[in-house]
Amino acid sequence: MTDSSAGQTPKKKNFVLDTNVILHDSSCIFEFGNNDVYIPITVLEELDRFKKGNEALNYHAREFVRTLDELVDQHSLKQGVKIGESLGKLYIVIQNEVHPNLQLNLDDKPDNQILSVAYSLSQTKKSTVVLVSKDVNLRMKAKSIGVNSEDYYTDKVKNVNLLDKCIRTIEGAPEEQLKKIFDLHDGMPASEFPIEPKPCPNEYFIFKTPPLSVLATYDHKKKSFVKVERQDVSRIRPRNAEQIFSADALLNQEIPLVALSGKAGTGKTLLALAAALSLEKLYYQIFLSRPVVPLSNRDMGYLPGDIDAKMDPYIKPLYDNLSVIQNNWPKNDHGAERIQRMLEEGKLKISPLSYIRGRSLSNTFFIVDEAQNLTPHEIKTVITRAGEGTKIILTGDIHQIDHPYLDTESNGLSHVIEKFKGSPLFAHVTLDKGERSELAEVASNLL
Repeated sequence: MTDSSAGQTPKKKNFVLDTNVILHDSSCIFEFGNNDVYIPITVLEELDRFKKGNEALNYHAREFVRTLDELVDQHSLKQGVKIGESLGKLYIVIQNEVHPNLQLNLDDKPDNQILSVAYSLSQTKKSTVVLVSKDVNLRMKAKSIGVNSEDYYTDKVKNVNLLDKCIRTIEGAPEEQLKKIFDLHDGMPASEFPIEPKPCPNEYFIFKTPPLSVLATYDHKKKSFVKVERQDVSRIRPRNAEQIFSADALLNQEIPLVALSGKAGTGKTLLALAAALSLEKLYYQIFLSRPVVPLSNRDMGYLPGDIDAKMDPYIKPLYDNLSVIQNNWPKNDHGAERIQRMLEEGKLKISPLSYIRGRSLSNTFFIVDEAQNLTPHEIKTVITRAGEGTKIILTGDIHQIDHPYLDTESNGLSHVIEKFKGSPLFAHVTLDKGERSELAEVASNLL
């Protein structure tokens, strides 16, 4: 997060951190290079309110306070403490009143006190002062009074446009080579038709050489392009190439982590749940979960009723997908009864993500819906809970985020897709074609 030019030493900066940056990444103070970091006393007061609890925010609040305690030792944070080798100093700024120049327009609420610290420093420091916040409104207020401000982008993906390009269409392959994909179990060796960039493990391809067209995936073990067959999943029949590829990744036991991204109505959650039910004999339990992100960032406590009533709006869409699968079974078939029995016996469990945080999941088919509303740290916590035999499915739309401090580049789903690309343990499919209904598809594109 520092400026650099060829042959020049970057000028030292002064970064003022908002509370939400620390709650997003408790190790953030180590990400600013040889620049000084300032923590307004108001931020410490806000962190104190987050110390108790089991959510990611609570974890970050506690970890940051522990980090401060280790850095300080016998030193004074007011005078500045060296953060680490080749890093700048950390300061705590004690200022509880809004700067006199700002009092006419700003009250003394925490955000404005943090903004006032950045303004005060910008008036006294010769080097650049930057307020770092994940709150867009606070950044706009800072810029309106002449204070430099930016988002915390250390964990943002570098090129979000590449995340949607997970399926490649290849034209011009010789017809006899395409026939190898059709006819041979080991497919067509990649050496016979080199492409750039080189294929990644579990990457999906559409080969077109009229009149032939074939769906394939790159098998890194065989170093070949292997045909992908259409597979019905719990009576759900894939309707397009994207869904066929998704079903292939979901049913492949050698791929323990799958990301399905795409807009609403493309079948991401439905296919994931159908695959889980299709493979249920291979797993001890099926978990279907999603993060709870209250509307307008309001706490769930304002909702009426007991905890089940409060959670119902968040998990109801998951039951809707389950109903679609149940209704696909004929009336005289026992498939729908089996699904209901799995729910009653706890073999199939649907619950908010916060209910399973802290658990170790072994031999579990674990679906995390709306994963774009998780932070990179939260999604890391989820994936690192995977025990032996567990398969994790992440579904979501990186362009439709409800979390107030996340965006297309900084959410957990984008983070996983970028970091795991090229891993033989991972497969990613972006679904673009809506299959809910013609009306839903047109509405998604026009509105």
